Amino acid sequence: MSNVYRVFGNELSPYSVKVRSYFRYKRIPHEWLIRNSQTEAEFQQHAKLPLIPLVVAPDGKAFQDSTPIIEYFETRYPEPSIHPDDPALAFLSALIEEYGDEWGNKPMFHYRWWYEADQQSGAERIARSMMPGLSDAELPGAVEMVKGRMIPRLKFVGSRAETKDQIEGSLLRQLAILNTHLAQRQYLLGGRPAFADFGLYAQLYQCSTDPTPGGIMRASAPHVLAWVERMLDPTNEGAFETWTELRTTLMPLLRDEIGALFFPWTTANAQALAAGQKEFSMTLAGKPYSQETQKYHAKSLTALRARYAAVADKSTLDPILKEAGCYEWLQA
Repeated sequence: MSNVYRVFGNELSPYSVKVRSYFRYKRIPHEWLIRNSQTEAEFQQHAKLPLIPLVVAPDGKAFQDSTPIIEYFETRYPEPSIHPDDPALAFLSALIEEYGDEWGNKPMFHYRWWYEADQQSGAERIARSMMPGLSDAELPGAVEMVKGRMIPRLKFVGSRAETKDQIEGSLLRQLAILNTHLAQRQYLLGGRPAFADFGLYAQLYQCSTDPTPGGIMRASAPHVLAWVERMLDPTNEGAFETWTELRTTLMPLLRDEIGALFFPWTTANAQALAAGQKEFSMTLAGKPYSQETQKYHAKSLTALRARYAAVADKSTLDPILKEAGCYEWLQA
């Protein structure tokens, strides 16, 4: 039996390239397969949900959802570990991974489907990848079909005229923070990628391929772009740093993005879901914000709180979380 895993995804799917990056880092034998008309039959045979990425093991066992995929394979391929030995840093890494998956997806999706140039670029690339063999005459219709499906989904990430500035401001702030932080190191926590890198890079890689956010990144965040490039095929170049070494440039991400935006938003979403509300409104960073309630975000917040509760010694972690304005949001 072959020992090669089959990874179904798409270059324009952040969660797909996240898993692909992890498999490349761990040197797990795998084949990257675009989910399209040519591979759909095999995809449908194994997938429980119509979502990518899908990983199919040599024995036919199937895995979906990027974070559980990485967590499972980390038990199978533990070296080099993506988790620092320091339990405080290990939790912070998981927290940043969660932020990338759940909040970082907002600016990525917003930019791709808000501006006309990005809509055209994204839709054409999706159409070509999912429908190989399209003729020049068929392409415009396929592009419009993709736009018609994706643009209305902006509401699912809370993207609308009233929230546009908050979402775009988040990306600009994130890039400024990370550009300073990554000027001094290869990866977010030092000389090798951590859990945090895979979640956050995946969204920013997508941004780098779209006209509008890609232009912003090229003009203002060269160190972020270099890191994104490294994360396409990451390598172990050294040890994780200590919190003392990371604190000055990493605390702004924890405080100004995760504590100020991500936690208030995800908590409001979870509370709305528990109350049976289909939409929620709140004040976020001093401005009105509203969006449809999302079940998956509430589930992942519960998992994050469980991860926090499982940290046996919080004597180092809790002061960091309190300084960042994150502590109170983790108390179940």
